Formats: sequence, structure tokens, C-alpha cells
Amino acid sequence: MGSCGTWAWRELLVLLSSVWLWVGSAQPTLPGPTHTPRPQLKFRLAGYPRKHNEGRVEVFYNDEWGTICDDDFTLANAHVLCRHLGFVAATGWAHSAKYGKGIGRIWLDNVNCAGGEKSIGDCKHRGWGNSDCSHEEDAGVICKDERIPGFKDSNVIETEQSHVEEVRLRPVVSGARRQLPVMEGIVEVRYKDGWAQICDEGWDSQNSRVVCGMMGFPAEKKVNRNFYKLFTERQQLNYRLHSVSCVGTEVHLSMCTFEFYRGNTSAACRAGMPVVVSCVPGPLFATGNAHKKKQRQQQQGQPRIRLKGGAKVGEGRVEVLKSSEWGTICDDRWNLLSASVVCRELGFGSAKEALTGARMGQGMGPIHMNEVQCLGTEKSLWSCPFKNITQEDCKHTEDAAVRCNIPYMGYENLIRLSGGRSRFEGRVEVAVRAGDGDQPRWGLVCGEGWGTLEAMVACRQLGLGFANHGLQETWYWDASNVTEMVLSGVKCAGHEMSLSHCQHHGTSLNCRNTGTRFAAGVICSETASDLLLHAPLVQETAYIEDRPLHMLYCAAEENCLSSSARLANWPYGHRRLLRFSSQIHNNGRADFRPKAGRHSWVWHECHRHYHSMDIFTHYDILTPNGTKVAEGHKASFCLEDTECEEDVAKRYECANFGEQGITVGCWDLYRHDIDCQWIDITDVKPGNYILQVVINPNFEVAESDFTNNAMKCNCKYDGHRIWVHSCHIGDALSEEANKRFEQYPGQLNNQIS
Repeated sequence: MGSCGTWAWRELLVLLSSVWLWVGSAQPTLPGPTHTPRPQLKFRLAGYPRKHNEGRVEVFYNDEWGTICDDDFTLANAHVLCRHLGFVAATGWAHSAKYGKGIGRIWLDNVNCAGGEKSIGDCKHRGWGNSDCSHEEDAGVICKDERIPGFKDSNVIETEQSHVEEVRLRPVVSGARRQLPVMEGIVEVRYKDGWAQICDEGWDSQNSRVVCGMMGFPAEKKVNRNFYKLFTERQQLNYRLHSVSCVGTEVHLSMCTFEFYRGNTSAACRAGMPVVVSCVPGPLFATGNAHKKKQRQQQQGQPRIRLKGGAKVGEGRVEVLKSSEWGTICDDRWNLLSASVVCRELGFGSAKEALTGARMGQGMGPIHMNEVQCLGTEKSLWSCPFKNITQEDCKHTEDAAVRCNIPYMGYENLIRLSGGRSRFEGRVEVAVRAGDGDQPRWGLVCGEGWGTLEAMVACRQLGLGFANHGLQETWYWDASNVTEMVLSGVKCAGHEMSLSHCQHHGTSLNCRNTGTRFAAGVICSETASDLLLHAPLVQETAYIEDRPLHMLYCAAEENCLSSSARLANWPYGHRRLLRFSSQIHNNGRADFRPKAGRHSWVWHECHRHYHSMDIFTHYDILTPNGTKVAEGHKASFCLEDTECEEDVAKRYECANFGEQGITVGCWDLYRHDIDCQWIDITDVKPGNYILQVVINPNFEVAESDFTNNAMKCNCKYDGHRIWVHSCHIGDALSEEANKRFEQYPGQLNNQIS
């Protein structure tokens, strides 16, 4: 390897350690006979890809650089470290070597700061160099991007100019300048206070693929360089990088090899021009009808991969389809290369993060893949080597997830919250453009019909996660000068990226109460619950009971029988009941709590407990074509933790007017022999039916995923006995299997195959 290559490698090593900040520790202790001077501490941020105010924390102690273990790490620790680094405070911290593994000693472990300490050395810890961690547990911090006034970086190493953090595509075609997403343009990197170009000598499609992946696009395409040649000849250019060489599987340009220009950069790149890249958008971001038609043709047939449980578009638990059944992926060996294959296959860019440990909630059903090891060039995850999995190898606590790069759409600039106590809540204000080039006009949203699904879309558009509540009245948040209502009739499916994508009344406002107190509001949350019914238990426990009417007075009072029961000859005769147990799990990342506070729970004297929700589940018997022939009225629920997974403590119980809810990792069991845990099928004729159970049917309480709230079973009823089979969660099977399920063999010939 020549000296030039050695120099390039040295540059790359410098790049990977990124910005190094050497910062003197707290004020030095005054010299005195009784004081032993402390070793001077220095700190720096390292790792990639990252911004200048975040990274792996490295500390210089005893003449050696080392890291800090994430065990027992807290935000208070991060505050102290960020102040060391010259930032006013921390906004978060990262565990499990999010910014890459460090090298050398792990200097600190089990650090416990109160938050006000002058130095990390003043916090409790196990002692310098005393640790039971590996570098896979290196801690990182995210600092508030605001410097302590008068803070001076002591000994900033001259590598600050030698890294690539921000990259952008600058559109220069006149029509494309206002259009989002930007799919084509000159590639520029942040340099000092401005932007600089990259010389295109030796630039190839692999490099373009990396840039497109960073911008949120699955692929690159050829570009007409002649137009740009004419354009750039008239421009004053400032070149920064050259000889960029990517393999094509990198998730960030900073991970490729390249060289920096030194000295007079305007005279550089004589034989070339600035790099221009053009990207192919995924189906969600395609513009124009021809483009969308082409994308649709490429997407023929049901996809074999999907994301579930994420708050934003392009993030979620990875689920794959095998043998007509959806299942998850175990996180062993899960990394950015495999995650990027998933992201691109779904029409997004490369992966921002490969998440392990069910960070997007636990899935249900089979685990289809383990130890997935993609090269990063595969078109589909199914083309990567992987191991089939046995239940002993993995549990759903190890479900893999991803966060993908998605194109910048600017949707968050068209919405804002006002009046809330934190940035996660407030009255919703939306921007309406009066005309092209005009300043946007801000207005309120009519609260009529505004619910959880609409709030979900608003929180997603704001980048604030899930919705805890959609509020129809917000008089207590009257803190803005915006008083005009500009949007009404908003009705969302829940998956939209912006409120403007939902149905609404358009320019003709139709709102009964246009006063500001009736404006829509939201309370957003970074996490949400996710309820699922345990389908096999329904199948195992279903049976018919003919119950005498004299034992059903309580149930009748709670409206648990079909309407024809009112005409029965009480207390003589009986009702025929389909009974089954129902076990409802919370597999999400937040506890499921009833929307109503304790003050509005209803006491049921008959059954002697409080009901915290009016409608929590619907039980229905449907014909194969979807007509309802019987319904259960087990509506109000007393919510509690009946059982929990190992290491999870119960938190909610109904007894003695206790708190109600379902903890993450716990389930609420309603046994088949409890009153109202049934469907009254007295009036149902013999035949083939579908038993359907829907949890949280009115979306009263926020969940990260509503598509798994329904469970369906096939039923065959001969007038005396009932057979319940093929029970499954509504989104557990492929579309094809679902169609077969609706028309299962035996409906015509009365034989269950």
C-alpha cells in the first residue's frame, strides 16, 4: 500500500472517531497539603453515524481513553456528562453501543448521579476501572444543541474538519425546487458554516446507492449529466471530497473510504464536476400517476414482509410471511446490513437502526427466522442466509425491529400544538396555504368526530409518537392567538402520514360548534399498549350451555343476553349460550389504562365490581358473508392483571376499588364460567358461522397496532353441539388464507375437513 493509501486510511480512522472534544473537568481543587490532586479528566464524543451533539462518551483517565458502561445509566448521568462536553443539558442517552463499540478500558460502571454534580467523578460508581461489562454495553449521550455561554473547547483536535455528518441533495431544476421529496440533485456535504460539493471522478452507482439510501430511497437511477454540466460551469464551487469509494451496502457516506481536498478547493476536480444523484422513490413516496402505476405493477402479489407497532412510517417490528402465516424474526446477529435489506424491500432507504430485544413490542405466533446474515445487496430478506428456529432458541422478547431512512416530506411544518404543558400535548393548529407563494394561514380543527385515529395521525405528523388521547374540547389550553377554524369532518384510517391525507370537508367548513373551546387537541406519547387475544384458548374452551333463566337475572340487568330474552317467560325456560375463555395480552410498550378516570367508573351491584370501560370487547356470530346473527353483550370490563410473564409484577386489580389496567407483559383472563363471558345463540339456526371477537372496538384507548385487535374462528353448529376451529388473530394469515378461511370447505357439504 502506497503512502497515499496509508494517508487515506489515516483519514478514515480519524473520520470514524468523529469529533473529539477534549474538555477539562470540573474546577480544579485548590492546592493544599491535605489534598491529593485528582487526575485530570477529559471527555470526547465518538462513533458514527451521528450529529456533533451526540455520540459514545469517552473519558480520559490515568493517561488512557476508555468508555462508560450503560448499566443503571440515567438521564441525570447524561446531564453531568453533557455539561462536561460544553452543552447546557442532555435530551437523552443511548445504551448497547448505539454509536459503535469503543476500545480500551471501560472506566466506569453503575454510575449514579443526582444530576447536579460538577463532575462525573463526584457521582456514585463502582470505582475507576472496576466493571463487569463488555464494549457492547458502551453508553452514549444526546446533548441539547446549545452551548454553555463562554464555554471554550480546550485542545480541540484538528480533526473537526475531517468528518462527514450531514449530507443533502440540492435540487437545481426549477420545477423540482419546491417539490418534496427531493429525488435528484447535486450531492453536498456540510462544511464549516456552509455546504461543499464532491468531485465525481471515479463516482459510481454504488456510491449513488448509499446516498439514495440515506435520503430514504430504495434505489438509484442514471442521471442526465449534460444538463448539470452546463449549470455547474456557471457556478462558484467549493469541493470537499474526492475518490469516494463505497461498496453499496453502507448506511452512511461516512462509512465509505474517501479523501479530503486540502488548500485551494475551488481549483480542484479539474477533470470532473460535482456529483449528481437521482433516486427511485418507494411506492409511498412516488409522484405522478405513471410512476404510481409502474410501482403498483412491481408490487403485484402480497408482500412477504411488513413492519408492525412503529409510531412513524418506516419503523416497526419486522414480520415475515411463511406457509401463509405471519411471524417474527429473532434478533440474534441482527444488524444494519440485514435491516437495510428489509427497508429497501419495503420501499424505504437504508436502515437508520437495527433494533433488538422487542423494542417495537412483542409479536405473537411463530418466530420464522433466526441468525439472519445478509450481505446487504439482496433484493429480499428471504434471499439472505438464516436459520430456522425452534421455540427453545428464541422468545418474542427477542423480536427484531428496524428504523428506516425515509424521504423528507416536510409534513411536520404544516401542524403545531399550542397551550400544552409539554411539547407532547396541546390544541392542534394546521397550516392552510391561501395561494402559491403566500404565507401559510394557521387555523384550528373542529373537534366534532375527532378521536384516537385522527389524533394518531396528528402525533405521527408532529413526530411525537402515538396518541394517548384525541380531545374534542380544549378550553383549558387557550394560549394562542389562533381562533379561526379551518378544518372539519376529519376522518382518518390511522395509517396516514399527514392530516391532509385523511378525509375532510375541504374548504366548505361544516362544524356545529366553531368556538375555540371545541377545537381538537391531542396528548401524544412515545409508547403505546398493544392488546391481543390468545386465540388457541378460545378454541380449546368453547362449549354450549343451556342455562336456566332463573340464574340469569343479573346478566339480563347488565344487558348480556340477546334482545329476544325480554319476551321469555321468566323465570321458566333457558337460554342457549356459547361460552369460552378470553385471555387478553398486552404486548405493547405501555400499560393499557381505561380512558375514563375512577370518578366515572360504574358500580354493578349484581356482580359487585366497578366497570372502567363502557365497551371493551364485542363478541359476534357472523354468517360466512359477514351478516351478524348473534352478539355478546360482554361490554364493560373490570380490567386487571390475572397473570404475568416471569419477572413482571402485577400492578392492577379490581378488588377494593383498585386501579384498573393491563401491565405490559401481563394478561387479563375472563374464564368461560364467569357471567356474561358468552354469546346468547338461542335464536341461531344450525349452520356454518364465524365467531368474531374484537377488543377495544371503538378505539377508545390508544394502541400501537389496531390491526391485531380482532380474532376470528370457524364454527359449525348442528343445533345441539358446536365445533370451533381455525381460531386466529385477524392479521395473522396471508390474504389468500383469509379468503380460504371465509369460504372454508364444509360450508356447502356440511362436513368440516
